[in-house]
Amino acid sequence: MKLLAVIEAYSMTGPAKNLIEFATLSRELDVETIVATFIRGQESNAFIETARSSGVRVHVLREQGLADRAVLKDLAALVSRENPDVIQTHAVKSHFLARLAGLPKRAPWVAFHHGYTWPTLRARAYNQLDRWSLRAAVKVLTVSIPFREELASKGVRQNRIEIVHNAIRPDWGATKPAGDLRATLNIAPDRHVILIVGRLSREKDHLTLLRALERMRSKLDPHLLIVGEGPERARIEREIQQLGLSGQVTLTGHQRSAEPYYGIANLVVLSSLSEGSPNVLLEAMAAGVPVVATQVGGIPEIVKHEESALLVPPGDIGAMAAAMSKLLTDPSLGRQFVDRGRMLVLVKHAPSARAKILADIYRSVAG
Repeated sequence: MKLLAVIEAYSMTGPAKNLIEFATLSRELDVETIVATFIRGQESNAFIETARSSGVRVHVLREQGLADRAVLKDLAALVSRENPDVIQTHAVKSHFLARLAGLPKRAPWVAFHHGYTWPTLRARAYNQLDRWSLRAAVKVLTVSIPFREELASKGVRQNRIEIVHNAIRPDWGATKPAGDLRATLNIAPDRHVILIVGRLSREKDHLTLLRALERMRSKLDPHLLIVGEGPERARIEREIQQLGLSGQVTLTGHQRSAEPYYGIANLVVLSSLSEGSPNVLLEAMAAGVPVVATQVGGIPEIVKHEESALLVPPGDIGAMAAAMSKLLTDPSLGRQFVDRGRMLVLVKHAPSARAKILADIYRSVAG
């Protein structure tokens, strides 16, 4: 079976990682995955290079701007040449272009919904395109129960929606940091390190985490590592200055891989207001780092409070500070969470199992 996956990705985001991993594993399931991706003003990017180095065929669709209608013709021509059995799209832009280009008439279309980001009012309005686009999809895959309900509210039929959680290699995080990463970052060997990984966007709610860190300062004095880049960087930097946390927080910017940073972390935090099936949570579990996370999206579907993580209400500064302090001062509780997390990764979140589930779905819609 031939699958054409359409995605806009410039770096190795969670959906990008999962797509490449599926494309690699699906070969053993007799599924050839071909990727089509958009690029503007560049020759290549980290996603394209990673996909090609993994042996995945990539078609680059060059666009001149946001409303470049030539992309529609290029996309339709690509479908005609490749003649896929199933077309798969990722996120709002790919969904919209697929329907606008008439691709659902060429092959069964499966749309993959990973959730929405909230960087600007314009982006939130842009997200509403799914109300039109997704109604034409044969299947809509998403990563959590709340996302399924959100899709239904946009007019997608419940019987067309399926939940498929993300996956992670059990050996992820085994790579040790090169050299003395703590020394490079100017963090003392005995200082607790709290890690947050992800796009610097409003729904990740870094500000609540910073305010919780400020409450902990007098007792524990941990160091916060913020790995990622995005539109909220300036706001985060202002909050760090206002809270007097300049010596306690390091913004690393975008990193090709966050794996080395898990190797020096005592605790991973997800402070999000909205999540699907977060790769960061799975990465922390695979890397053996205890987690404090908010009770949003698919997080409670993956971990249970006080069994495999500590879960707190979103936006609750006091609860987040207390949970982080508890894990940093109770190593035995952290070890309990780590052991349980590794078992969950092995049993429920293996990439091979996820690849088979997806391949079965694609075969069913292809007839």
